[in-house]
Amino acid sequence: MDQQRRSRFLLGVLMILAGGWLLAVRFYPPLGEWLDFEFLWPAYLIAAGVLLFILELLSGASGMAVPATLITGIGFILYWQVLHDDWTSWSYLWTLIPGFVGLGVVIEGLLGGWWRKGLARGVNLMLISLGLFVLFAYILGAGKGFQTYWPVLLILFGLWLSLRSFRSPGNGASD
Repeated sequence: MDQQRRSRFLLGVLMILAGGWLLAVRFYPPLGEWLDFEFLWPAYLIAAGVLLFILELLSGASGMAVPATLITGIGFILYWQVLHDDWTSWSYLWTLIPGFVGLGVVIEGLLGGWWRKGLARGVNLMLISLGLFVLFAYILGAGKGFQTYWPVLLILFGLWLSLRSFRSPGNGASD
């Protein structure tokens, strides 16, 4: 069975299992009582992202790491917001999304055999995301502790940029 068919088959099996679970909970509610849906609904997003990643690993097909990290990361943001009842934090937490994509690019590069290019592109996205996060969190008031220590992140970002300027252009990291 080729990778595309294997991937499609595994996705189908996962959908059957998820649908079976949801149907069983609908007809026999005590199965789902151990989950507090009001509190844990973002866990479904986290689980969906993890399942996408497992699907990629099992099928050997590439291309699922970026959607998997994106869905999982957004699930974690929403989980944190539900946990702390802090929905206004979305005004700066959205800036983490490019970082989730960057993490997916790094993972995809490692799994796909182009780790140097994946690492370079992914880390760039993660650092851009971190810079945006620092900027928006500072401007929009993420908290007293963050506003006190955010210059440390600025120093680290500047150090990374400075060290990167010494890198030779022919190292295989650029396209």
